[in-house]
Amino acid sequence: MDSIDNYIIKENWDAFTQQEHDLWKYLFERQMTIFDGRVAQEHIDSLKQLNISHDRIPKFEEISTILRDRTGWEIIAVPGLVPAEIFFEMLKNRKFPSTCFLRKPDQVDYLEEPDIFHDIFGHIPLLVLPTFADYMEAFAKLSLKAMERGDLVRAQRIYWFTVEFGLINTPKGLRTYGAGIVSSFKETVYCVEDPTPKRIPFSLERVMRTDYRIDDLQKNYFVIDSYEELFDATLQDHTALFDALDALPDIEAGMVLEGEVTIAPNRPHST
Repeated sequence: MDSIDNYIIKENWDAFTQQEHDLWKYLFERQMTIFDGRVAQEHIDSLKQLNISHDRIPKFEEISTILRDRTGWEIIAVPGLVPAEIFFEMLKNRKFPSTCFLRKPDQVDYLEEPDIFHDIFGHIPLLVLPTFADYMEAFAKLSLKAMERGDLVRAQRIYWFTVEFGLINTPKGLRTYGAGIVSSFKETVYCVEDPTPKRIPFSLERVMRTDYRIDDLQKNYFVIDSYEELFDATLQDHTALFDALDALPDIEAGMVLEGEVTIAPNRPHST
């Protein structure tokens, strides 16, 4: 495997233009107008704790200083998507890889690859939470084991349906904690209020069997009851789990299994 260091670059924050800082402000403020009643309160609170605001694009080291003190994580700059094994190795070492570019004005609603808004606004806040921070490390270790077995797709499904597109049940209703959602204006509302997608109680086995879409709104979401549930799921006997999955078929996106109970969406409310 290549060295992690081969994929780390200089952040070069000074290269951002005023137009890019203005675009960051627009993206940030637009998302905050729809967060109430839809996004996990932990995410909102953590943005404040990390001093991530609309004022300007954040500097990695400023955020990392707080993260290291709270949970031992830090942000490292990368040029773009990195190979899966390198990505998981970074996470295993509590290093979150973030891109250093911001989307263009004509890409505010859709971007194929993650930019700094998706990575910093979407992913970083929950790394302040000790349980979620522990989950991310444990997930990375699980994923590296999956790769050794040739099960990369199953590891990617875990990441997709939890870290990127996960929902959580709260006493006040469904909320999203997934970075792919909280950085998306359209999906933040859709995921918890639209009656179209299926919302399925979280099960690691179910997640690892389920296909997903990368080019459209999701057909199904998995709902956890707590972040502890995520962490605990990574501690089970993975060898036995992988062996069991080898004998089971994959499940199409949006399919509900016989006897499976889905979770109703929240009542829509105005923004």
